[in-house]
Amino acid sequence: MNPTYDEILRANSMRGDEIRKTPLLHSPTFSDITGSEIYLKAEFQQKTGSFKIRGAYYKIKSLSDEEKKRGVVAASAGNHAQGVAFAASLEKIPCTIVMPKNASPAKVAATKGYGAKVILEGINYDESSAKAKEISRETGSTMIHAFDDPQIIAAQGVIGLEILEDLPDVDEIYIPIGGGGLAAGTLIAIKEKNPNVKVIGVQSRSFPSMYESLKEGKITSCGGLRTIADGISVKIPGQLTFTVIHDLIDDVVLVEDTDIIKAMFLLMERMKFVVEPAGAVSLAYLISAKPSPGKKIVAILAGGNVDMYLLGQIVDKGLAAMGRLLKLSILLPDRPGAFKTIVDEISLANANIVEVVHDRLSSNINAGSAGVTLSLETQGREQADKLIKALIERNIQFTLLT
Repeated sequence: MNPTYDEILRANSMRGDEIRKTPLLHSPTFSDITGSEIYLKAEFQQKTGSFKIRGAYYKIKSLSDEEKKRGVVAASAGNHAQGVAFAASLEKIPCTIVMPKNASPAKVAATKGYGAKVILEGINYDESSAKAKEISRETGSTMIHAFDDPQIIAAQGVIGLEILEDLPDVDEIYIPIGGGGLAAGTLIAIKEKNPNVKVIGVQSRSFPSMYESLKEGKITSCGGLRTIADGISVKIPGQLTFTVIHDLIDDVVLVEDTDIIKAMFLLMERMKFVVEPAGAVSLAYLISAKPSPGKKIVAILAGGNVDMYLLGQIVDKGLAAMGRLLKLSILLPDRPGAFKTIVDEISLANANIVEVVHDRLSSNINAGSAGVTLSLETQGREQADKLIKALIERNIQFTLLT
């Protein structure tokens, strides 16, 4: 059965109080950066922290009484897991979730918190999915697919209805793509109501499975490189999602991890939004490529379930990428006053010392010398360049680490 526009309308009518209509927010900051009129669809503010609850809720709500008795099983890196677990808890039915062994501890804990039994199996979604299908066959429980299911796709498509309701004259919509459920549902809703709206999918360059499948004209398995965007790390797109996306989408583009980090950092600093890597890819592409000057553009921020340890790294890497965190390794003569010369230059440049690591013992440091690693906070690239130039003019030996 293929997903339909009528099914999207039915999902919209059944969502109840648990599924929120998330806000569509205009951003002057990102409009200035990109040259477009940028609106952010805040799905990270949805219950359970992502759009995935929409599909899980509608699918489980639609099960027969007999199916509910046998329970449900799903595979997920985290967001679909939480959506299924929460929806199952509302219906008071047994729920098993298979997650990759490298899943975020925060997402595992949240899934268990909603009452699900969690099994860690495999190192990516595809391997976890194979285990979930095995459990479904053995127990008779219903498999709640993360994306390749007509009811899941239809419920995600309600997002398209909400966007058109809030911004009828939207020109372009940018959507994260992993397996393709969000993109497929949104495409059906948008193209039914206004086929002139361009819809562009965004994938991680490390997992470009839908991008390559469309290029080849058939479902193609690819990806597997490391990426911070674990929520869209899918090697094989769904059959249903591929068919819909192949027929309706205007383009699929790729984005680098460095661009995702910058987008996440700017969302935190400028908007006070905490958005996970997979949820930020659409905005990341808009910031890096600036594809449509003057157009009204919606970027769907699909989820906000980011690991706290990763969040700390995003802040540091974001500061470094913008020239606001400078890390230097300096070799000094081991005598009184040598370090003061460095500190004086830092003070003259109006930079702030965040961390100092002093090292005399490493094998690459000659006797009579000392190594110092400095982390410095600056106001931006211009100030950082000014300090680097001053150190070079004073003939100070250093290595730039960021």
